[in-house]
Amino acid sequence: METPENEVFRDSIATIDEKGKRAWVFPKKPSGTFYKYRKLVSYFLLGFLILAPFIKINGNQFLMFNVLERRFNIFGFPFWPQDFYLFVISMLIGVVFITLFTVAFGRIFCGWICPQTIFMEMVFRRIEYWIEGDRGKQIKLAKQPWNAEKIRKKGLKFIVFLIISFVIANVFLAYLIGSDKLIQYIKDGPLSHVSTLVSLLIFTAVFYFVFAWFREQVCIIACPYGRLQGVLLDTKSIVVAYDHKRGEAENGRKKFRKNEDRKALGFGDCIDCKQCIHVCPTGIDIRNGTQLECINCTACIDECDHIMESINLPKGLIRYASEENISNKTPFKLTARIKGYIAVLVILTGLLTGMLFLRNDVEASVLRLPGQLFEHKENNIISNVFTYKLVNKTTKEIENVSFKLLSHKGTLKLVSTGNSILVPSKGIAQGTFFVEINNSALSGDRNKIKIGVYQGDNLIETATANFLGPRSFK
Repeated sequence: METPENEVFRDSIATIDEKGKRAWVFPKKPSGTFYKYRKLVSYFLLGFLILAPFIKINGNQFLMFNVLERRFNIFGFPFWPQDFYLFVISMLIGVVFITLFTVAFGRIFCGWICPQTIFMEMVFRRIEYWIEGDRGKQIKLAKQPWNAEKIRKKGLKFIVFLIISFVIANVFLAYLIGSDKLIQYIKDGPLSHVSTLVSLLIFTAVFYFVFAWFREQVCIIACPYGRLQGVLLDTKSIVVAYDHKRGEAENGRKKFRKNEDRKALGFGDCIDCKQCIHVCPTGIDIRNGTQLECINCTACIDECDHIMESINLPKGLIRYASEENISNKTPFKLTARIKGYIAVLVILTGLLTGMLFLRNDVEASVLRLPGQLFEHKENNIISNVFTYKLVNKTTKEIENVSFKLLSHKGTLKLVSTGNSILVPSKGIAQGTFFVEINNSALSGDRNKIKIGVYQGDNLIETATANFLGPRSFK
């Protein structure tokens, strides 16, 4: 069955031509109210993205994702391997939050918040406009032979893009290994850390490839989030939409003619100027409806509003609206699905908040030494040897730490560490101790004992372990 002419656009993406080759997108430089707001949001987020790994709260990096050492900082809260469940809940909250906004407001995250869009549209694209000019000049430059002008402009763009990609790679590395370590590596010199330098150059090449060549293909081909639209969006979702009822009317679109009564002739307000296509960073025609490639960047809204204003027609032909709002004038309402996502988000946020308040600064684990049985001493005393590990999650040293046996009457003796332990900041203290309990206080060959970890006289953590004793026969 042959595809109807008005549905052909759904058979292929806008950045691939009929021969299957890359159709390079030369978007027109956007301007307008939404673009001004987007610039403010983008530059705030750019500042946040660049400064976040260098900001510290209570000595902890504001954001860090050290996968190699399994240490994560989120908004100044450190997450160790022992806190992995908290990190998972944090990530779930992020996923549910993005899902909720997608269901309610479409792909607004992509157009306004996504780092790929922000760097592409507000950094690299704006530099490109500065060096090569607007849409028409870029197309002309691409078609002209390699002369002095083209070499100069392309060469300058290459150098600037490469420098910015290198800066982004350094910031990205600060998120991965920590800003303190990155600064120390810079002070030591590149040849002192060759493996890190190689990683940095690889990141630079990747970022250059993405922003200089792959570009909008990331959003269209590589990013899985765009594919979620088909699952998450419905007719009630607010998206960047073309008002087809107003734009098409009875007889469709028509080029603008001065002093012509379009309504009397049955034509819609769309004058088929194609400016909404020219300004689109992914090269789509928004008049075809919601599409995979649309990132809700609002460039087409600003451009269409400008055209409508210039021909004395009402603005809002392209606007934030739902399909039901355009077709039936139905206002936006919280649907059962949106309420469900809100409920899940509130529950997860409450759960994470409670767990963060209950989390201790010190994580203690006590294990019986493998391969060792109990020792029977005089006066019917049973002795077991244990290893301990104390993880300090704070940026301060924890001094005067000691252990006490809480569940049974007995003694606990540290091995060669004195009477107290020093746990280094963001570090681990480990060692060995003996626990001695009178056999009369034991019940059977396996007993659960509870050990308290004290800082001075304050109980800061508890741990449990199995204490072995002689098997009793009745």
